[in-house]
Amino acid sequence: MRNGRNIAGTILGAAAVAVIFVCLCVSAGISKAKRAKTLCSGTEVEIADSAENRFVSEADILEYMEKDYGKTEGIPIGDIDLKKMEDILDSQSAVLKSEAYCTKDGILHVKITQRIPVMRFQKNGRRFYGDANGYVFPIKEGKASHVIVIDGNIPIEMDNAGKGRAVTGEEKEWMERMTEMVLYMEKHKVWSRNIVQIHVLGNGDMVLIPRDGTEKFLFGKPTDIEEKFALMESYYAGVVPAKGKDRYRSVDVRYRGQVICK
Repeated sequence: MRNGRNIAGTILGAAAVAVIFVCLCVSAGISKAKRAKTLCSGTEVEIADSAENRFVSEADILEYMEKDYGKTEGIPIGDIDLKKMEDILDSQSAVLKSEAYCTKDGILHVKITQRIPVMRFQKNGRRFYGDANGYVFPIKEGKASHVIVIDGNIPIEMDNAGKGRAVTGEEKEWMERMTEMVLYMEKHKVWSRNIVQIHVLGNGDMVLIPRDGTEKFLFGKPTDIEEKFALMESYYAGVVPAKGKDRYRSVDVRYRGQVICK
């Protein structure tokens, strides 16, 4: 008797599962059919960190979409190639990542995460940013971020758009070291606040220019970063109080354990 009840229960359970599966299939079919009929009625663009960085605007994103993807309004949302749209937007220099999706009300939603620059390069009349991953992208006219400026004999040659990563061995190594240096300065806020410019000399040595004071720091190549900043700290902590502010024009920290003032 008990076995009969178990068998009956199993049959009923299986039937219930089958009914649920059929309902889900029907519901999915209806949803797919409804999606196919629902037309795109508009686009909403959301840009992360837009209060801090304004490298792309809603107008820019809509322009990229219209130019490289085409019309979306009035098109069935099921026919919109969201992956293609994301690929188009991700190819834009200031865009780190995009996400596109449609809701059942027919609205196409586009979420944009911008690249965050940590340094600005100026070379041969061209200006471009570098982010924390060593990715270089151009500065759009009228849109700037307050980051450290690096100019002079910058040993990287980017394409005409100034977009991408340094690929040759020497360029890549230099870019990695510079990124490491700038991120070190960002981590230790006193340096990101006080050093406003890095000038690269013809031999690759660097000169660090502070916001205040007459001295310039001869830093050398972007190596032994922590040790050199420790020497700069000892200059401010020991030499300046003893000798007075603005006494020296140059402070050389290129040599291990030495601070040479002139």
